[in-house]
Amino acid sequence: HGMLSTFGIVSVLLLLPAPYAFLYLCFLFSRTTVRQTLRRFVLKCMRTNYSILDRFLELVETQPHKPFVYFKDETFTYREADVLSNKVARAFLQAGCVKEGDTVALFLGNQPMFLWLWLGLVKIGCAGALLNSNIRSKSLLHCLNCSGATTLVAAEELLDAVKEVLPHLHEQQITVFILADRCEITGVESFIDKMNQASSEPIPKELRSHLTMQSPAAYIYTSGTTGLPKAALITHSRVWTMSLLLPSSGVNSKDVIYDTLPLYHSTGLLVFTGAIERGIPVVLRSKFSASQFWDDCRKYNVTVIQYIGEIMRYLCNTPQKLSDKNHKVRLAIGNGIRADVWRDFVRRFGEIQIREFYGATEGNFALLNYSSKMGLLLLNLQMFFPYAVIKYDIDKEEPLRDSSGFCMEVDKGEPGLLVTEITAKAPFIGYVRDLNQTEKKKLHNVFKKGDLYFNTGDLLRIDEDNFMYFHDRVGDTFRWKGENVATAEVADILALADCVKEANVYGVKVPGQEGRAGMAAVTLRDGLKFDSTAVFKHVEDFLPSYARPRFMRIQRSLDITGTFKLIKTKVVEQGFNPNDITDPLYFLNEKEKNYTPLTPDVFDSVISGDIKI
Repeated sequence: HGMLSTFGIVSVLLLLPAPYAFLYLCFLFSRTTVRQTLRRFVLKCMRTNYSILDRFLELVETQPHKPFVYFKDETFTYREADVLSNKVARAFLQAGCVKEGDTVALFLGNQPMFLWLWLGLVKIGCAGALLNSNIRSKSLLHCLNCSGATTLVAAEELLDAVKEVLPHLHEQQITVFILADRCEITGVESFIDKMNQASSEPIPKELRSHLTMQSPAAYIYTSGTTGLPKAALITHSRVWTMSLLLPSSGVNSKDVIYDTLPLYHSTGLLVFTGAIERGIPVVLRSKFSASQFWDDCRKYNVTVIQYIGEIMRYLCNTPQKLSDKNHKVRLAIGNGIRADVWRDFVRRFGEIQIREFYGATEGNFALLNYSSKMGLLLLNLQMFFPYAVIKYDIDKEEPLRDSSGFCMEVDKGEPGLLVTEITAKAPFIGYVRDLNQTEKKKLHNVFKKGDLYFNTGDLLRIDEDNFMYFHDRVGDTFRWKGENVATAEVADILALADCVKEANVYGVKVPGQEGRAGMAAVTLRDGLKFDSTAVFKHVEDFLPSYARPRFMRIQRSLDITGTFKLIKTKVVEQGFNPNDITDPLYFLNEKEKNYTPLTPDVFDSVISGDIKI
């Protein structure tokens, strides 16, 4: 009964604006003392616009000397973080370029300064646009324009990327700071110098008195795997609901959490804000390292780790060591873990509780698995937050509708598109300054005239026990020989072949053929060559004919985002033409029961139809 209640609470908390989330908690809890405490907290939030910054400032007073951030060999306490963020805030104010309500773009990787900058901005009533440190040129300017930022702060190592767009920044009258002691470039100022000269005195609360729970706290961008990134508005209320994932998953005030994901992404930022809610230290790493992961956990006495599926797979792919279970990690929180990796991870690294969650930065629906069974458990949430898994036309890339024009739910076990109703309790704010992309995520007249649903873009299936499983992303699934092919499932199978390290699966157009033929760009395990015969036998054994990749491309590395999502746009555009691609290419040769080299002559025969695929 306790677990059932917990799941219902968690699912709702991750959806609601903070005050409503706590009111819902009050409604559910029957114990008088708990209910009274929560009611007082709700009233405090609503009356004073109590934000995650207010929680941080309370911790500065109550536990000033407790470690807040571990980074390399440095330790920053809650008091030191407060002092440094005060200096950031005053540096901005004294520069005269930032006023209350402004947005400042932060262009840097994982380092403590990222946290001081964001806290400092909130202290003066501003928001941070959290730019992906890997974007350049057109994407960089696009993201700046989306946020409406008037100031840019960039890491010293990203100076070349800034110089590339500097004339455009000056045209738009954007103030540019670099995180260096000095800067010789005209139109670029040193921020560190200004910080060093600034006072560390506390920032008057009056400077942020205009903030409410619905004011912008940050802008977080989608990964841009299928086009330019889109900016999601993160309000102070949303920050709270993101932060509640940690306590909902069982994190307590004695834990130490390890964050290797980019702070510019919601999955990385929520660890930071969630740690503030819990009052615990964060071990911050500039970049994920599979070889250093467990050494870091031992060094800092980490008890909670955060993951995305690829991180878990990378860890399982490292050479086994006698020390694999020698650590204090008890809890792993994240999303996207495959069933086979889940099993391998627990078997190899010990009985670590895995808390898989589902949600999107801009979405209005979230789930958390508190049980030991793989998947995401769906309870009867529809009375609060209606959702459905509906039939989807892969070719037309739109939901299937019946003769009345309404959508149809799939049967149990059948993959379909997850949609969630947009309501006052479960709003979809949309993408900043991008009405077209916002409207694309909305579905009208789904089950009745006038209703409105959020299109998650995720194809999922629900089993007989009401557990939900990820199937594929819309746009990644393609149709071949009259069948739908889920790229994620094919990639999982390919990765089990002995010589294959990673696989990026997608569909390519072939002249004269309906749909798209499967193609896989793969990397090979260290020291191994592409064993074409073995790979053919593997796909023949484990994949139906229509799902077997017709073409194989061997790459040194796969293009990925900062959160390890595979980028498919480029490889899809390049197709399978050996005249344009220098990587080794192979063709599924069913006559020879092998993947044979895709030469220009073979390519011409495929295009002309002489070779049937």
